[in-house]
Amino acid sequence: MLRMILSYGTIAGLIAGVTLSVLTVAMNHQEASSWGMVIGYLTMLIALSAVFVAIKRRRDAELGGVIRFWPAFGLGLGISVVASVLYVLAWETTVAVTHIDFASGYAQMLIDEQKAKGVSGDALVKFTAEMEKFKTDYANPLFRLPMTFAEIFPVGLLVSLVSAGLLRNSRFLPARRK
Repeated sequence: MLRMILSYGTIAGLIAGVTLSVLTVAMNHQEASSWGMVIGYLTMLIALSAVFVAIKRRRDAELGGVIRFWPAFGLGLGISVVASVLYVLAWETTVAVTHIDFASGYAQMLIDEQKAKGVSGDALVKFTAEMEKFKTDYANPLFRLPMTFAEIFPVGLLVSLVSAGLLRNSRFLPARRK
């Protein structure tokens, strides 16, 4: 099972991580947008469909068409952890190679959004100070690494829950008879 976790986790991590890197380089210091988040999370969901495929394959090919929820969920979580670690490594590599200042661009985008909403005065000053603290915190790898991990892992957790819940039922997408 460890081999399955590593292989499917690597596939999912490479899909999500390479896409993240390519999009970051392609955007080339442009402002992040809500479309960027949609594309990012959609890519994560597609990449983490490897969880569903792995659980189904284990159920049908190795366990005779039956798998309990907890073993299926555990397999999904293992794959999600490996994929998340690779995603974090891809982000760190991209930041190191491109020297992108993500935190400054992101903070400025959020400040501009607040200004567009009509926030001003003390509220804007307070928000700007929070964004300055975010930029300082983000420069610290002990803050940035778990934060990046937390972008993708909840998606993997959700995919693992849904996949394990669906595939524990042996009548859901049953194995094909040869």
